[in-house]
Amino acid sequence: MLWRTVAGLLAARDGDGATGGARLRSLIATGELLVAPGCYDALGARLIEQAGFRAAYMTGFGSSAALLGRPDVGLLSMTEMVANAGRIVGAVDVPVIADADTGYGNPVNVIRTVHEYQRAGVAAIHLEDQVTPKRCGHTAGKQVVPEPEMSAKLRAAVAARGSGDLVIIARTDARAVEGFEAALERGRRYVDAGADMLFVEAPQSEHEVALVAQAFPGVPLVFNEVIGGRTPPVEPERLREWGFRLMLVPVATLLAATAAVRDLLERVRSAGTSRHLTPEHAFDEFLDLIGLAEVRAIERRFAPEQLTIDQGAST
Repeated sequence: MLWRTVAGLLAARDGDGATGGARLRSLIATGELLVAPGCYDALGARLIEQAGFRAAYMTGFGSSAALLGRPDVGLLSMTEMVANAGRIVGAVDVPVIADADTGYGNPVNVIRTVHEYQRAGVAAIHLEDQVTPKRCGHTAGKQVVPEPEMSAKLRAAVAARGSGDLVIIARTDARAVEGFEAALERGRRYVDAGADMLFVEAPQSEHEVALVAQAFPGVPLVFNEVIGGRTPPVEPERLREWGFRLMLVPVATLLAATAAVRDLLERVRSAGTSRHLTPEHAFDEFLDLIGLAEVRAIERRFAPEQLTIDQGAST
C-alpha cells in the first residue's frame, strides 16, 4: 500500500480515505456474497488482489504452515499473527479479514488483541470459542469454552473497538463438540453480545448450512469453504440467497502452492537444473507482480540524483 501511495504522488489509493473496515462493511451491505481467498503472506495477498477479488483472508492455518511449517494447533502467538497481518495489509488495497484465533486469552487479552489488529489495519477479525491452545476447525479433538466466557470476550472486543469500523466476527466450533443445536444457541448468544457477523464452523451437511441461515435471518453469515473439510461445498448463489455474505476460501491457495512447488522440486532434482522448467520471461513478470515499477517511480520522484549515480556505477 505504501509503495503505490507514494508512487501515485502521495494520493490516497482508496479514493475517499475509508478504512478497510468501512469498505468491508459497504461490501457486506450490498447483499452479494463476498468471496475472500486465503493468503498466508503478502505475496499471496497481492495475487488475490490482482486476480480481481475484493477482499483477502489471512488464514491462521496457512500462517502456521508458512511461518512455522507446523499445523494449526495454537503455536503462533498474537504478536506473530498481527505482524503477519500487518505485512499483508501493507501489500494490498482490498480489505483484509484476519484470523484472531481465541483472542489469545481472557477478555483483558482480547482487548489488547483488538487494539493490535486495529493498528495493523485489518478490516475484520474472527474470534472463536475454542479452548487454548486451539485446533483447526476441521480437525478432530476440538474443545470449546463455556458460552458465558466467549460472550464476555465478544463484549470486550466490541468495547475495545470503540468508534472504529473493525468488523467483529464471532465463530463457534461447538458443532463438533456439543452438537448442532448447541452451536445455534451459542450463535444467538454471540449475536446478542454484539458480534457483527456470525461464523458457525463446520456444519456437516448442506441441510445444516441451510438451517444455520434459517436460524439467523438478517444476520450476516460466514461460510467456510475448506477443501476436504467437514462441510460440503455449497453453490455460491444458494449461499447468497440464504443470507451468507462472506465466503472464506482459506486453504486452496496453500494446497495449490504446495503441490506446484513439490512438483517443481522433483523435476529439478530429476533433471539437475531448472533451466528448461520455467519460461525465460517468468522472472521479469514476477518483478512486475511484486511492484518493481512502483519502487522505480518512487526513486525517480525522490532520489533522481542517486538513481543516476547508481545507474552510472552499474554500467
